[in-house]
Amino acid sequence: MQIITLTTDFGTQDFYAGALKGALLRRQPHLQLIDISHDIKPFDLVQAAFVVQNCWSEFPEGTIHLVGVHCVYAPEAHFILAKHAGHFFMAPNNGILSLLFGGETDLVLRNLGPGAAEHFAVKNVFAETVAQLLSDTDFEEIGQPATELLQRISIQPVITRTRIRGTIMHLDNFDNAIVNVPRAVFEKARNGRSFSLFFKRNDPISHLSNNYSDVPIGEPLCLFNAAGYLEIAINMGRAASLLGLKVEDIVEVVFE
Repeated sequence: MQIITLTTDFGTQDFYAGALKGALLRRQPHLQLIDISHDIKPFDLVQAAFVVQNCWSEFPEGTIHLVGVHCVYAPEAHFILAKHAGHFFMAPNNGILSLLFGGETDLVLRNLGPGAAEHFAVKNVFAETVAQLLSDTDFEEIGQPATELLQRISIQPVITRTRIRGTIMHLDNFDNAIVNVPRAVFEKARNGRSFSLFFKRNDPISHLSNNYSDVPIGEPLCLFNAAGYLEIAINMGRAASLLGLKVEDIVEVVFE
């Protein structure tokens, strides 16, 4: 049974997610549809890339990942199909795949063309392309050749000898604040030194936890989460709300 994952900014209170699923199943009734999230903030490419980036490789090879975020219906807008590491990805060519794959050079791309004449173009573009992928159509015969992705540059941490200046890039469902500092970057800059993590006007955190329960309930902490990024949290609490944190806030790690 073919697995299709769905990540969109459609929400669940309207008909969009349901209509997309119906269009897929009408053409291929035996698909296994897996919702990653329909709660991506409208037009938020960074959040969508973060979510997909941290789950797509958990699926078996051959999975088709549909990313319907910021599907702008402009005359020049078009969709793109990518093949990478045995998986397939479909998305608007709006920069989201460049955020998802960074500097990867082994992407094989096909331009799926525009759909601007139709208000909800993503529905039929995705459904028809999935049907082609699951038929005897060769990958190279789908759509038109595409040589490049629209590029979006993600915000990177600034690193000096004594500090890392990072940015909160995501607030998860538990209100934890995830910072754009991977563990490898942190450890290399730290080089065994002690540190203090400064954010807003809160007291700095100077200890790296392994688990949320390493501190008493209600106390703030920092750790590296399952995705390998630095995270500010409160044990059994909502860190972003209680500490006044939001996406794009600056945090600083100062080494001593």
